[in-house]
Amino acid sequence: MNILAFGASHSKSSINQQFASYVAQLFSAGNQVSVIKLTDFDAPVYTVDREAESGFPEAVKQFLLQLQKADLIIISLAEHNGSYTASFKNLFDWTSRVEMNLFANKKLFLLSTSPGPNGGKFVMEAAKVRFPIHGAAIVGSFSLPRFADNFDAQKGITNMELKEAFDTEIEKVTTAL
Repeated sequence: MNILAFGASHSKSSINQQFASYVAQLFSAGNQVSVIKLTDFDAPVYTVDREAESGFPEAVKQFLLQLQKADLIIISLAEHNGSYTASFKNLFDWTSRVEMNLFANKKLFLLSTSPGPNGGKFVMEAAKVRFPIHGAAIVGSFSLPRFADNFDAQKGITNMELKEAFDTEIEKVTTAL
């Protein structure tokens, strides 16, 4: 099984990239796991005029190819002002112009985390509504609040109550595969 994971942020020190990478390695046994970074898929700001003038950027086509190869896509959504980061939204917009059904019935495990107490819950809710319109089969979701307090790179989720909820989601996703 091919598993693709990424943090939906352009930040070099993205906690969502860290979280996506951590979760991806939990599925590594017997699977092909690829962890990508949005910084590898830079595209100019989307406009219909730019699309008409220049067509689709190669980076967007490569991003779509990564999605198409995956059986499970793990996305950890960073939240800016209650929604997607500008870099992810731009890539999402471009990709949906190449292929409206960009998730093509792929299974998605949605994650989010933040430094604050909400754990990216607003962007998570937006994705749960929007992504199925683009063909996503969301098989699990988990928001981790207060990343610095509740996550350790070696141990994973350190808050036992949150870990139990997370483990339940992992089991749900594993069953769906």
